[in-house]
Amino acid sequence: MVGAVLRTGVVLVMGWLAVLFCAGAVQAAPGGADAPTQTAYLAGQLRKNPVFISDQIPRAVPRSTAPDFAKEARRLGVPTYVMILPNTHYGSEATGLLAGVHDRLARKGLYVTLSPTGLDAVQTYGVSLPGAEDASRATLYELPYDATPREVFRHFVDVLTSGHAHQRAEAAHAKYGDSVDELPLLHTDRTAREDQSFATGVAVTGIPLTAVLLTLYAVRRRRVRRAAAAGGGLSAGKGPAAPKTTAGTKRSPAGSKTKGTKGSKRGSEKGGTGGSTAGQGARTRSIGASSGQRVRMLPLVMAAVVLGGLVAFTASQVFDDTTSGDGSRPTAADMRARVDRVAEGLRRDPLYVDPESPPALDAAERTHLRTQLRALRIPTVIAAVSSNPDDESDGEKDLLVKALHDRLHRKVLIVLAEPSDGGIELANYGTPVDPTYLMNRPRYLEYSGSADPALGRRLDQLLTYLGKAPTAKPGAAESDPLGYDPPPAVDPVEEQALPGLFTGDFHPGLVLGVFAALLVTGLVAAGCGTIRVIVMARRRRYGAGGGSGAAHGPHAPERPSLAWLRRAARHDLDALTAALEPATAPEPGAPEPMAAALPAEAQRRAWECLDAAALLIDGDSDGRIDADATPAVLACAIVLARAGRTAIDEPAAARHVCHRNPLHGPARKRSEKRPGGGTPGGATHRTTAAAGTRGTGGPAGRRRAASAMWTLPVCEGCRVTHGAVLKLRSQEGKGRGAYVPYATLPGPLAALADGAEIDQLTRDVREYFGVH
Repeated sequence: MVGAVLRTGVVLVMGWLAVLFCAGAVQAAPGGADAPTQTAYLAGQLRKNPVFISDQIPRAVPRSTAPDFAKEARRLGVPTYVMILPNTHYGSEATGLLAGVHDRLARKGLYVTLSPTGLDAVQTYGVSLPGAEDASRATLYELPYDATPREVFRHFVDVLTSGHAHQRAEAAHAKYGDSVDELPLLHTDRTAREDQSFATGVAVTGIPLTAVLLTLYAVRRRRVRRAAAAGGGLSAGKGPAAPKTTAGTKRSPAGSKTKGTKGSKRGSEKGGTGGSTAGQGARTRSIGASSGQRVRMLPLVMAAVVLGGLVAFTASQVFDDTTSGDGSRPTAADMRARVDRVAEGLRRDPLYVDPESPPALDAAERTHLRTQLRALRIPTVIAAVSSNPDDESDGEKDLLVKALHDRLHRKVLIVLAEPSDGGIELANYGTPVDPTYLMNRPRYLEYSGSADPALGRRLDQLLTYLGKAPTAKPGAAESDPLGYDPPPAVDPVEEQALPGLFTGDFHPGLVLGVFAALLVTGLVAAGCGTIRVIVMARRRRYGAGGGSGAAHGPHAPERPSLAWLRRAARHDLDALTAALEPATAPEPGAPEPMAAALPAEAQRRAWECLDAAALLIDGDSDGRIDADATPAVLACAIVLARAGRTAIDEPAAARHVCHRNPLHGPARKRSEKRPGGGTPGGATHRTTAAAGTRGTGGPAGRRRAASAMWTLPVCEGCRVTHGAVLKLRSQEGKGRGAYVPYATLPGPLAALADGAEIDQLTRDVREYFGVH
């Protein structure tokens, strides 16, 4: 009897021990009946390592980057616990999660939570770290939304250790407020790369083509101006023909040469010798000859190609990013960590609930679901885990299910449950259940979550429905569990790699660059045309340089500025050069130019005017107007150049110019009496010798000068209404002195106030420079 009692007692004790042992094993198993809560699980992970990175976000934050976070945390000088979790894993406020983790961990320090979108919460427990909250706010405002968690945490540590966390937080809030999107992005994404490629394409063709078109436009405008100055248009796109002369020598119309001697005054000061009349004409041709040259397209095209290559090279150096992000790359272990964890949990228990997520099932629901799973004829497992674009499957649940089956290596019906919205999906791998029955399940058990997101109730309804599932017909072919073969997930390294700069939208940019160049050139041409119209209208109304001389000629201002005189001298000298050069050397077979049919006297006068003007303004013989040319010298050159044109256009009217303002042009009449009782400027009558020349000596010259006292040459406008006397700046202050009548200034121009002829003026100029 005693032995039977002892045996009974031993059996009972062993049974109780077996029950306790099994219960402990179930509790210790992941996903078991008493699985740890989210806070307990996270506290356990932080106890092992102060930096915990969820294995559900390897694309955004690989677990292999934990040492980088730990390195930054050590800069704070206090114990720091960092958790990086998916955005969906905060069931309540992030600060509440930190408090729960601290209660479980029971360690002093700074607790930080981050997600792929940035810094979520910071909290200190038992340590003094002023400015932690301010550093968190400053980080929120100072970084754009594309900053990675590693960059966010580094910036947070930088602000916190700077000692100015509060000031930076206030300044950032005042500057940006809620407009965080206004900050420039830290990284180049694919959209930005497409924009860069497009801009590069536009620049590669637009800039060189614009330069070519503007150059051609400028050359064309210069040819038009030269042709207009010569009195004709461009013929077949060609400029005036260049004369054929021997080196350093140009024949005069009579075919003779003149010799020059060393000049005095201006010629000797510049160290040059007095040139011949023909030699001065050769120098004059060089002043404006470049505009008549034909543009050579090959060098221009080559320059455009080189410019386009430089633009492309510069763009490749500026837009040199090859990848997006902070350089973090997940390893193979990072990419398979979650699948291995979930598969291992399903091997131990048919119901696996993700411990990193907020609890979606309470203890009673878990117990009930396990009971139902054991009662099913169909081998079934449930994985309650979340999916997001940063996980190993790129958010594709079909890929996650397939990966789990590849790890389990057995026939099973996998139920994938989404804790956030209660959605469920099924995948049958070889179990003997009718596939049609699984596909035709009620609406509330479809793939996505319904209006009732309670996961426990939905899973209970699903298992009840599966308990009634009929067996597949014998011999029925096993169908694809997913209905299709899901494509593999995008490789994370390739996902962050940027396309080449010269791909994608680069080619449309090339095409648009051509249209942009045409548009810019058109706008420039339209703008220049508008300006020309305005300037010409102003000249017609007020005269070329302003003043009151408009009634006597569009190019005869009363008080011309030095800048106007220089422009007019170049223009008029170019016009006379262009009009004379074809007359000297016409192309073989070409029709005889107009100037070639002129009388010898008219051609002689035109060439002498051209040479005298060149002597005045090109003493250096370098083809440019001298920098020290005075207003009187420039005005004299303009008068000579215009007189030369008059000798070509109207030979009979080329002897005299208006004595009141020589810029008015030829004088066809003489005044009936001495205007104003004296010569321009109020001076008494003087001979040309008194003006610095010797051309009117002798009794005949004195008689001509005396008669000019009462009949002085005037233009048509001054004959009807006396125009203002030409006034030029004096030589004081390098030509910036007061305006005075031109007759009071030294130089050959003053002789025109006494009615001197143009031929006399050219002789005076040659004598003034010692040219014979």
